[in-house]
Amino acid sequence: MTLLLFPKLTTILFIAAIGTASGVIVVYLFWWAVSRYKVWTARERPLRARRLSLWRDPGDVGRLDFRGGCGGRGREPAPPFRFVEEHATGSNPCLSVHDARDLRWRVKWGDEVKSETFATRLAWAAGYHVEAAYYVASGRIDGAENLGRARACVAEDFSFKDARFELDEEGVRKLFDEHGWSWDDNPFVGTRELAGLKVLLMLVSNWDNKDVRDVARGSNTAIFEHTLPDGTVEARYLVIDWGASMGKSGSPLTRTKWDCEGFASQNADFVRGVRDGFVEWGYTGQRTDEATEGIKVSDVRWLHSYLGRVNDGQLREGLLASGATREEADCFTRALRERVAQLGRVAQLGDAYRPPAA
Repeated sequence: MTLLLFPKLTTILFIAAIGTASGVIVVYLFWWAVSRYKVWTARERPLRARRLSLWRDPGDVGRLDFRGGCGGRGREPAPPFRFVEEHATGSNPCLSVHDARDLRWRVKWGDEVKSETFATRLAWAAGYHVEAAYYVASGRIDGAENLGRARACVAEDFSFKDARFELDEEGVRKLFDEHGWSWDDNPFVGTRELAGLKVLLMLVSNWDNKDVRDVARGSNTAIFEHTLPDGTVEARYLVIDWGASMGKSGSPLTRTKWDCEGFASQNADFVRGVRDGFVEWGYTGQRTDEATEGIKVSDVRWLHSYLGRVNDGQLREGLLASGATREEADCFTRALRERVAQLGRVAQLGDAYRPPAA
């Protein structure tokens, strides 16, 4: 009688790993094909602007108001709020409202509310274009009936808690999705400003750095055309989703959002070293190579000349305005200060830089 021999456990695990990897590859190839198709078949929307901008001088960084952020305290969402429409796209429930001043806002709930509100403040302080965002602890949205995904976020009496309000400015031509930009193909490739934006993404551990090539899964880059006071049209290149920040970067199984313990645990691996004038990073994201490669010590030195002027009081105020508890604000402030200090040492030491002990 022939005995039925079962394969060893290691063989079973190996086969399972191969099967899982194959499945992941198939899924990514599918999204790649869909993204390429959407970009190729998209209706052309050429830029009207002759002036292109990724960054502007933030001025006296140490005096910036982190509570109000780029919108300032005078433009905070003013209740009562009136329902306009619900949005079906995005990874979190979202809808649009009008406030008491008739300004239009995109309201978002979920695990990205606090991280996005804060990360946009830090990006703004470094000189990058962002959308005005505010954390609203509670309120009411009159007329918010027959909702879909947002039903779990708005009670029957129209009340809500823990929301991010993002200003939807009038008169701005917004080029999203297929009409956005990619990290490897834009007018700023090779500039210190683009390198600085990549460092900033890694500084806040924003692992969701998808671009126009990932449009099938949702691109997080866009171009906004603003008309300036003198009539000039300026095309501003920006990251429009900072929500996957302030936690751990890494694989889909380990990455987190708004997780100070996890965020701080990766500080020792933030800057791994410097070789021949180029900085080596411990970051892992949706597009790791494009975030980490080609960043020079001189790029870090330039960015640190702005970030290094942000003080602990500003960080703490921005965190509290974004919904952090006092304990979270203290924790994130310490962790961010340590990361900014690493950038400062890279700027000063160059190839002689050594990472901190874990």
